[in-house]
Amino acid sequence: MDFLPALLEYRFLQHALLAGLLASIGCGVMGTCVVVRRIGYLAGGIAHAVLGGMGVAYYFGAPPFAGAVVAALLAAVLIGWVNRRHGEQEDVLIGAVWSVGMAVGILFIARTPGYATDLMSYLFGNILLVEPRALWLMAALDALVVALVVVFYKPLLAVMFDEEFALLRGVPATFFYLLLLCMVALTIVLLLPLVGIILVLALLTLPAAIAVHFARSLGGIMALASGIGFVLTSSGLALAYQPDLPPGATIVLLCGICYMLTVAGARILARRRSRRDTI
Repeated sequence: MDFLPALLEYRFLQHALLAGLLASIGCGVMGTCVVVRRIGYLAGGIAHAVLGGMGVAYYFGAPPFAGAVVAALLAAVLIGWVNRRHGEQEDVLIGAVWSVGMAVGILFIARTPGYATDLMSYLFGNILLVEPRALWLMAALDALVVALVVVFYKPLLAVMFDEEFALLRGVPATFFYLLLLCMVALTIVLLLPLVGIILVLALLTLPAAIAVHFARSLGGIMALASGIGFVLTSSGLALAYQPDLPPGATIVLLCGICYMLTVAGARILARRRSRRDTI
């Protein structure tokens, strides 16, 4: 009950709520693509490789956010390109990019004088420390991702559901596959200030995984996942405020609970329907 009066009074809570809204749009749109295409493991590899770019950027005095964007895009293109052109196993590539990116980040952080507070916030996430500048960057990434999805909706849809059919229809599947990975990479960077590298995969996939049970069309899943994401992020923020809990972990835990309840409810309904059909 103390959260609502505090929300009207404190600017940092208003910024946190707006950050949750912006992040929900990205995770709703691209999280749906990740769930439908079943590339959650790939998104996890990109997320952990981001630390390398942030460590290098911090060492040379550049904004860690910029390093995160560059590292995420490079990791996405590298994994997708090598897999398509050289036939390497994707799980091996992900493991290599994951571990090398983390190692590079740790080495550069260790060589940077002082305590890298900015990087620690990206590692674990802190939605309460989101600044107005970060909100503008999040809004720009949101606009870019949504615009790309709207413009290339049909070829992306074909690549996600039936890549062989897309090739037969003359769709450049490799290009759109790499574009999809790059958009996922940008969305991962978008979510970092909220829950950090460690928990980003949960926030990216769970709202979409919940929405799949209630919506049929791809656009409907994206819209519903965005709404679910905002409800869960704002609810997690409210629940964490009074007992002073880590908001990122609280949000992800709430997402996990809602997902498990959804799956359990779906199974119960399926059993009841099967019993009715047999009767």
